[in-house]
Amino acid sequence: MTTHASHPDIIKRLKRAEGHLKSIIVMLEEERGCRDIAQQLQAVESAVSNAKKILVHDHIDHCLEHAVHKGTQGTDDTIREFKAITKYL
Repeated sequence: MTTHASHPDIIKRLKRAEGHLKSIIVMLEEERGCRDIAQQLQAVESAVSNAKKILVHDHIDHCLEHAVHKGTQGTDDTIREFKAITKYL
């Protein structure tokens, strides 16, 4: 599998989210305020959601576009794959 230009950015975002998740666990263990914890959970959720969008758009822009232009995949298969991946947006 080929690494796309967006993958290093996605990895960085997910590692940052991982760090935030670890800090949220500590916050819960320390019985910090629910509002602060909810705010941090929202930040993690947003980071993961943005990483997912970047990945899906990158797949559409590179993999599916390449398949269409190079003829390595039939039109029906490409449309089916497009529909399948966009459900994650």
